Amino acid sequence: MALLEAGEHVTGGSYVVERLLGRGSFSEVYRVRHTVLGRLAMKVLRKVGTLDRTHELLGEAVLLSRLGHPNVVRVFDAGTVTTAAGERGWFTMEYVAGGNLDDVRTAHTAGPLPVADTVEILRQLCAGLAAAHGEDPPIVHRDLTPWNVLVGQDGRGIRVRIGDFGLARRAQPGLTGGEGTLAFMAPEALRYGAGSSTAADVYSVGVLAYLLLTDVLPHRDLAHTVYGAERREPPVAPSRFNRAVDAALDDLVLRALDPDPARRPQDAAAFAADLAQWREAA
Repeated sequence: MALLEAGEHVTGGSYVVERLLGRGSFSEVYRVRHTVLGRLAMKVLRKVGTLDRTHELLGEAVLLSRLGHPNVVRVFDAGTVTTAAGERGWFTMEYVAGGNLDDVRTAHTAGPLPVADTVEILRQLCAGLAAAHGEDPPIVHRDLTPWNVLVGQDGRGIRVRIGDFGLARRAQPGLTGGEGTLAFMAPEALRYGAGSSTAADVYSVGVLAYLLLTDVLPHRDLAHTVYGAERREPPVAPSRFNRAVDAALDDLVLRALDPDPARRPQDAAAFAADLAQWREAA
């Protein structure tokens, strides 16, 4: 059962629920209309216990608001709302009509996306992520997947926005955390739940890059992912699946997927610099 119903007026009547957009383990996302701001997306948290826990989960809204970057989803308001399951935390963010990166990828039925479009998506993704990594201490996302990268259009073409910083944490020495989506998690994050770092986020971007360029994941042996991550066969070069990928782009993506975090670009800004160098040489 959905937490909110279409047509329902919530938070004192300032928002009208239009429809459910999606549901995950931790939240449901609705398209809503605000009396002044117009159409927005509202994320309602599904699993909430104490009021303190609600405030902790709503920290995603605080992180997103502080960044203020064009490639990070903007957050407008936050609070609690009475739902069919009881009081739940919520926040509203900009609504992106184009859908997520997986929608864009699967809608392109003629094979992988064009290489130029893929690199532009990665460039914008790295730009938004670099804003988070550039904080002191850095903010790490920890769950970059095709489903929480939103892709729309503006007057200049593709516009990418990173959402779902719900697993984001300030990077601290010794910080651990096993949350995330297995196929997109760095090997060090899979072992013993450790490895929250900017380099681990770069690995996730590398998985996204590989998927966009090839339509397959770099590692499909998820049954052995957690306990055998360090012993997996290295992924084959993306150019084996897509002849439009050149050797330099192969190298860039495979370095981001290096199982040793010390050999990867250390943060999104470094990966963005690699992408810029490739574009200049292409």
